[in-house]
Order: sequence, then C-alpha cells, then structure tokens
Amino acid sequence: MNQFKLKQDLEHFFIEDIGDHDVTSDFLFEESHEGTVAFEAKQAGVMCGTSILITGYRLLDPTVKVNLLKTDGDLITEGDTVAVAQGKWASLLKGERVILNLIQRMSGTATLTRKAVTRLNSSHTRICDTRKTTPGLRMFEKYAVRTGGGFNHRNGLYDAVMIKDNHISFAGSITSAVERIRQRTGHMIKIEIETETEAQVLEAVEAGADCIMFDNRSVEDIHRFVELVPAHITTEASGGIVIQDLSKYSDCGVDYISLGCLTHSVSALDISANVEPYNVEG
Repeated sequence: MNQFKLKQDLEHFFIEDIGDHDVTSDFLFEESHEGTVAFEAKQAGVMCGTSILITGYRLLDPTVKVNLLKTDGDLITEGDTVAVAQGKWASLLKGERVILNLIQRMSGTATLTRKAVTRLNSSHTRICDTRKTTPGLRMFEKYAVRTGGGFNHRNGLYDAVMIKDNHISFAGSITSAVERIRQRTGHMIKIEIETETEAQVLEAVEAGADCIMFDNRSVEDIHRFVELVPAHITTEASGGIVIQDLSKYSDCGVDYISLGCLTHSVSALDISANVEPYNVEG
C-alpha cells in the first residue's frame, strides 16, 4: 500500500472517530496507566492489514510498541494472537476501533479471495477484483485481494478504458467507440470491451481491443468465445459467476475472472482486542 496515502487515510479515520479527544479514555486514565492489547483471531482466515497496526498506533502515540506475530498472507486459526500492542491505556483504546474495523474487513477480503483462488484451482486463469469497492477504502480492499492471492483490475476510471454496453449504445458501435478513444489517448492506455454476443467479440477483435470481457456468459459460451480471440488479446469473464461454481471455470481458457463479491459483499473476519493492564497507580 502507498504509505503516504495510508497515513493520510488513517489520519482522516481517526479524526472522524476521535474528534477533539476521547472523552472516555482521556478523562478516565492517567499518563501512568499502561498495559497491552492482544489482537486475537476468533475465526480462521487469512491475515491482512498489519501495516494498519504499525502506522495507526504510531500516528496516535509514538511511544506505543507493536509486536506483530503474524504477517499479511499468513493463515490464521481461531485463538491465534496476531499482534500485541503495548503502551498507555488511553492511546491503546483510542485506536482500537478504527484499527479493528480495517484489519477485520481486509482480512475478510483476503480470506474470501483465497477461497475463490482455491476453488478455481486453475494454472492459467486468475481471479481479480472490480471497482465495486467501499468508497474511501479502495486502496485497502485491493491490497487485501492481492494478499489473498488475487489480482487487481483497473484502480479507477483514470488508468484504463472499459467500454461497456451503455458506452457502446451512446457511441453507436464498438468500432466507433474504439476509434474515438484511440484518437484521444496515448499508447500506454489499454482498452477493454465488454461483450455479450459472438458478433460483439468479433467486432472487438477487429477494432483492436487490448482486452475483451465476456459478460454474463455461460461456461460453454466462454469456451467458444475464447477461441475467437487472438492470443495477444487478454480475455476476461465477469457477471453471474459465484464462488461456489468456480471449479466449473478452471479449464475455460479465459485469462481472468473478475468478482465484485470480493469487495462489495464480504464479511469481516472476527478479530478481537483483549486488554491486560499493568503499572496502575493506586
């Protein structure tokens, strides 16, 4: 993850949650009150988001020490301690919720991605994400997909062209749409075309697409469409594909299968924060 953006985003998240101060922890505890917080897995999955722990607590209080016991991509089981943070009670508790929210969601995405990759079990076809991410969390969620063994589709509207059905309708045809884009973009910008029929696949090939997506097509259709596309053009299947059925696609020949569910309907992995006080005046 981009460390500059990570710091900026965490600052924003902490400001949203803490505001001017934590009226509970700041008024309840003294500077001498110190202890540890153990972050423990309550279910099995793939760990993701350890940099959140390090950078998050460093922003809140540089005196907090974080000991990572798991690294991103590690398989974790119920009861595993993934990290321990040591420092002032107030600092530990101020950051707990934001940090937990992020590592739980990222670990959930990494876990679901690993499940998809395993279920597909293909030596050729790769699993990738989509732009169906949570606003404000795209960097975190796309990193989690990579951690789980998947790959990233375009990051946003700015780094690659995807001509979808509505674009084609407005432009008049695939050929017309590609011609207009080519006139206005440089050679570094890739063009992907969304297709649904054999005729559209052939037109996209003729128009010079860099990537052709087969949208909402059956396994049989994908097998047939792949044969129509020259090897230098990347192929992708998307739409209507669920993780439970991925094994059916392992030999379909497509280069990528993109799954929106990896980010838009993921369940957070259950990770808890358990405290242990010490050095209490009294």
